[in-house]
Amino acid sequence: MTANPFSFFHIITDLDNQESQNAYGILRFPESRIRNKYPLILGVNGSKNWADHHLEYMKMYRKMGFATFEIQSFNSRNVNSTVGDQTTITTAMMILDSYKALEVLGKDNRIDIDNVAITGWSLGGGVALFSAWEPLIASIGIKERFKAHLAFYPPCLVEMDLIEFSKVPIHILIGEKDDWVTASACEDLVRDLSDNNVDVGITVYANAHHGFDRKGLPVKEKNGYATGNCHFRMRSDGALLINFLDIPMITPFRQKVALGWCADRGTTIGGNPEARARSFDFARNFMIKNLSRDFLQ
Repeated sequence: MTANPFSFFHIITDLDNQESQNAYGILRFPESRIRNKYPLILGVNGSKNWADHHLEYMKMYRKMGFATFEIQSFNSRNVNSTVGDQTTITTAMMILDSYKALEVLGKDNRIDIDNVAITGWSLGGGVALFSAWEPLIASIGIKERFKAHLAFYPPCLVEMDLIEFSKVPIHILIGEKDDWVTASACEDLVRDLSDNNVDVGITVYANAHHGFDRKGLPVKEKNGYATGNCHFRMRSDGALLINFLDIPMITPFRQKVALGWCADRGTTIGGNPEARARSFDFARNFMIKNLSRDFLQ
């Protein structure tokens, strides 16, 4: 059982009063079951729900010897997409879902719960990134932790009052030409985190757009929010503040108003073959390094 907190603020200040929610995920194991316990990679989808390239990574991980868990936050709530409306399923909901899933997985004796990483794309990239923020972890109150966080093109458009992150590796992969969530915003955030001794890194792929690891040429997404001009301060209680007014963006209406002021409509999404190949290689090596097991290929 999970819940539906709209924002980080609701997790930190009012989690016990949030509407409860049933959610599920799909647990898969390598075809060759040769171990009693498996390290696991928990995957989190983007705003278009689970896509083929997400599942390609998960299949790759299983071939390497990992178990995988596909969190189904969208399908559990009967939502197909949040493109152009980021209020029905939020990063906060998906972070809570992920930790609730981790708690359940910790009771499965087939899972090496001390070796679990989280990865996600776009909206799910934000989940992979901010699930390492200590105020959220403390408020959720689950003892299990992720050992590594790999975020693909996450929204980085925040200046944080409180920079306290898990003492585990965090890495961002993003395209130079991303106009949904800009590489420059992620570089700024990584710099801020690094200055506060967070174990974080970033890789920016040249000439690559949002969804560079997809197959197929880039196309226009007319409803997508281009957030290059958006930058929000985040208080220590998790509230994002609307630009200039310092009004906490803690309701769907306020979020729509804030994005209406700073974001344009119309973005680009699609693959870049070189960036795609490099990102698969990076993801493979990142998981081997941080979920080290002697049987991984």
